[in-house]
Amino acid sequence: MRFLQPPPPHDLTYSDVFLVPSRSDVGSRMAVDLAPDDGTGATLPIVAANMNSVTGPLLAATLARRGGLAVLTQDHEIDDTIGAIAWVKEQPVDLSSAQLATEDELVADVLLRVPAVEGHGIVVVRDDVYVGAIGARRLGQALPDARIGDLLHGTIEPLTPADVVDARTAFDAVHARGVDFAAVVDDGRVLGTVSPRTALRSALYQPALDAQGRLRVAVAVGINGDPAAKASALVDAGADVVVIDTAHGHQGGMLRAIEAVRGAVDVPIVAGNVVTASAVRDLVQAGADILKVGVGPGAMCTTRMMTAVGRPQLSAVLETAEEAIGLGARVWADGGVRYPRDVALALAAGASSVMIGSWFAGTIEAPGRLQRDEQGRLYKESWGMASTKAVRGRFGDLPAFELATKTLFAEGISSSTILLDPNRPSVEDLLDMITSGVRSSATYAGASSIAEFRERAVVGVQSAAGYEEGKALPVSW
Repeated sequence: MRFLQPPPPHDLTYSDVFLVPSRSDVGSRMAVDLAPDDGTGATLPIVAANMNSVTGPLLAATLARRGGLAVLTQDHEIDDTIGAIAWVKEQPVDLSSAQLATEDELVADVLLRVPAVEGHGIVVVRDDVYVGAIGARRLGQALPDARIGDLLHGTIEPLTPADVVDARTAFDAVHARGVDFAAVVDDGRVLGTVSPRTALRSALYQPALDAQGRLRVAVAVGINGDPAAKASALVDAGADVVVIDTAHGHQGGMLRAIEAVRGAVDVPIVAGNVVTASAVRDLVQAGADILKVGVGPGAMCTTRMMTAVGRPQLSAVLETAEEAIGLGARVWADGGVRYPRDVALALAAGASSVMIGSWFAGTIEAPGRLQRDEQGRLYKESWGMASTKAVRGRFGDLPAFELATKTLFAEGISSSTILLDPNRPSVEDLLDMITSGVRSSATYAGASSIAEFRERAVVGVQSAAGYEEGKALPVSW
């Protein structure tokens, strides 16, 4: 990335700059290869953050199916994380993971998992055997206290493996039935689900798969305890990437953790968070392959207001990426993205992938149950990973005095309402929007890959008024 004019002496955020169009011979957005060059095996430069309110097994599988990578958090018991890895590895590649329900469940309870939106639904099973499928929109029309089993009359006819041999066949099979959602069943066993939109996506996205053809997943470990032993156990269970995570990544504890984990596993190691070239040098020397960059830009983070510590994210990515690439490493830009433009700018600044947290927290696939606010709008709760809520969850087994001491110095927002966008309720819907914007950004720069985008992107510095000028008007003239 280069600046249109000499850059200012102060650091910059994503909002401070804009991309300048350049001559392009890239004929189509779909001609842009978005695969990151970080060695993770992802085919999209999108990583779901290791936040309890963001990444669980369902979101991890859904994101990997479209080429991204999700990081399971470090806050669960290791057996639970091993179970989550196993679940992701068992999920279908070309079909969506089925949202299962039993006949005795009530409609109101099921709607806490699957909202009444087009293209989604539940698959009803009895002793793991297919019983029927119900579209989510029909659930929204039923009485809240109705039993799911009582709605099975006129259930959606299932598809067979022969109906979904490729994207076009699957699309045509669902479309021919006049439905927006169907289960795929083989001899009573539920293989997954499909909608016209998910069938179309399977033709447009390339999944992130391991050597055995299974969906990829990353895991996070902390720097305390025995991170090497934990990382080794998780990699043995199938984890494809290890993220060594702490708020202040440029410290002795992190360097020792990287060295220990590097000696225990043979997968890409991500470490952070950092914001300087000197931190990159130290962590790469210790054995890190990828640096997680960002202190304070996250939507749930109060670090800068509490401590004054951090750095505007665009400048942090620029400096760390230049240093990392020179050392044969890469960076992930962690935090600060609010729009697809910000993702594009992070990649232009040198990031190989961009981590997204709260933006994904309000989706169907994110952990947690749906709730309704006073206006009746659906939402999920999100919170920072250094907040009081997260600290209590992480250290809940400590004696009361020690737990109270840790809680006293917590940072971050403990509860935030993330509304479910009725037009983009799924993380896949957000991926469509983000990748569409990033692909267009690359074509404006005349780039057909992330590496070319990094080289060819030209940015200018703008005023706050310039940034506001770029926004669409919320009302008519």
